[in-house]
Amino acid sequence: MVDTVEISRVNIRDSLSVDVSVWMNHPNDMDFRPTLSVSGKTFTISSITDGSTLASIDLDEEQLEAVVRDEAAELRVKFQVRGMHGELKTIHPIIADGKAKKLATANWKTTQKVTFE
Repeated sequence: MVDTVEISRVNIRDSLSVDVSVWMNHPNDMDFRPTLSVSGKTFTISSITDGSTLASIDLDEEQLEAVVRDEAAELRVKFQVRGMHGELKTIHPIIADGKAKKLATANWKTTQKVTFE
């Protein structure tokens, strides 16, 4: 199951693009099935599974115009699990190539239909 959903950024590329961080309860959880809706100026991400509201944000005029025009939005999702890796506080560089080690992240990009209320 989804623990929390945080909308980190909303911008316009070809269509409305929403960057989302999805925190899962367990590494084996795969139940993130979003549905998108707009009511007034409020953009909402809900769960198809139980209908609960996961996150919402107010759109400005330009963003609202883009989502109404396309009737769709692009979700750029970064999946994370609390406590799976702990927190990386110190970055240990790899001396051979000068790069720092990074934790694995799961990213997902999809275009979803938006319903209007």
